[in-house]
Amino acid sequence: MKTIKVTVVRMYCTEGKGKLKGMLSKLHDDYQVRGVTVFRGVAGFGVSGELHSSSLLDISLDLPQVIEFYDEQEKVAGILTELASSFKPGHVVSWSAEVNI
Repeated sequence: MKTIKVTVVRMYCTEGKGKLKGMLSKLHDDYQVRGVTVFRGVAGFGVSGELHSSSLLDISLDLPQVIEFYDEQEKVAGILTELASSFKPGHVVSWSAEVNI
């Protein structure tokens, strides 16, 4: 099995911020990354400590979202530099990985 080194990135945001559509467009059309997945959280909180959650009685439109993508390390480094102003510090996490090709 042949593998290549990649960087995996997770960007944490909430539905209420309205970043998803624009970010998916950038990752797909502009950056053409290898893969993207979006996770919708049931509950979560960040630095502010404000809890975002849903219940059966209340359908929240401000639930946590994680946008995850991966690509070759050099390409991701450039993308992260360009996206730095779009996310608050601490809302983007990345790590090295290997993907089979």
